[in-house]
Amino acid sequence: MKRPRPPGTFRVGSLGGVDVLLTTSWFVLAALIAWLMAPTIEEHQPGLGGLKYVAGLVIAIVYALTILVHEASHAFASRHYGHPVDSITLHFLGGHTGVDGAPRSAREEFVMSVVGPIASLAVAGLAWLLSLAMPDGLLWLTVIILAWANLVLGVFNLIPGLPLDGGRILKALVWGVTRNEHQGTLVAGWCGRVTAVLVLFLPLIMERLLDTQPDLTSYLFAFILAGFIWMGASAAIQSARLRRRLPSLVARGLARRTLTVPEDLPVAEAVRRAQDAEAGSIVTVDATGRPLGIVSEAAVQATPEDRRPWLTVGSVARTLVPGMTLPAGIAGEELIRAITFLPAYEYLLIEDDGTIFGVLSTADVDQAFRERHR
Repeated sequence: MKRPRPPGTFRVGSLGGVDVLLTTSWFVLAALIAWLMAPTIEEHQPGLGGLKYVAGLVIAIVYALTILVHEASHAFASRHYGHPVDSITLHFLGGHTGVDGAPRSAREEFVMSVVGPIASLAVAGLAWLLSLAMPDGLLWLTVIILAWANLVLGVFNLIPGLPLDGGRILKALVWGVTRNEHQGTLVAGWCGRVTAVLVLFLPLIMERLLDTQPDLTSYLFAFILAGFIWMGASAAIQSARLRRRLPSLVARGLARRTLTVPEDLPVAEAVRRAQDAEAGSIVTVDATGRPLGIVSEAAVQATPEDRRPWLTVGSVARTLVPGMTLPAGIAGEELIRAITFLPAYEYLLIEDDGTIFGVLSTADVDQAFRERHR
């Protein structure tokens, strides 16, 4: 099932069944490219007047298509390894491929990451070869701009720092050597922070290399790009630190002792039995012992005591639906994914032989998570 489309995005089509989305920030980028390219277009094709901005917009659209090639390569590689792809989103700073699930090995991480820069460099090479056979003019200018833009895109994305593709490649290499995914993420995340700081000086570096005077737009873009990289790298570092401790979250150790009762038992009697058994939860079952629902503690507390003898426990139980029953041994990231997939207050834990082990409360998981990450 596809996730809801993020707010501020527009679906413009699909590629291999994957939705292609544009954010509102992409239109800002398109307008900026049209404005910045106008003087160069006028130089190569004099007399266009206002049409030079239209030509600049066409260049922006064609460039977006090459970004799409970059992201599509990520999408197809992810699908190759069995990871569903929800969407490809183009935005101000490039693109993003919405992959459902993380790479399961360093090899997967490497392949899924490296194909993007390779695709961009391939587009750059093809555009350059095509420009050699074309006469000077507006079409030649478009092709040569795409060659340079994709060359920069491919090389820049190979910089070894998260959240860039090069950061994911570095992560995969460290992961492969150390056999520790989280160590790879931490190394690539810190390299990403270093990259963000260096990007701030990008206009000055370009001035030295190309002998061009940087303007306010160059500094503004460098600041935005550096901020994007810094935030992505910091989020990766924080995630690695948290995920490194997730294996200590084991559902079995957090479960509450459970009392099973028939669903037609009065609430008062069910509460009395639970107190005598020192059980922290109540599960309703049918005549064969099959679990039917988990009694809501909040619903019981909200029921006046004078009504409890006349109200059946099944009426204050939440019916078990697929996703609310989990294996008792579930732990770590798998546990977090399970309770995120179907948010609920409580989950029933079942042993491998089908017997009821206990009830897992989301509140208990949250409390344990906070205690382990202080």
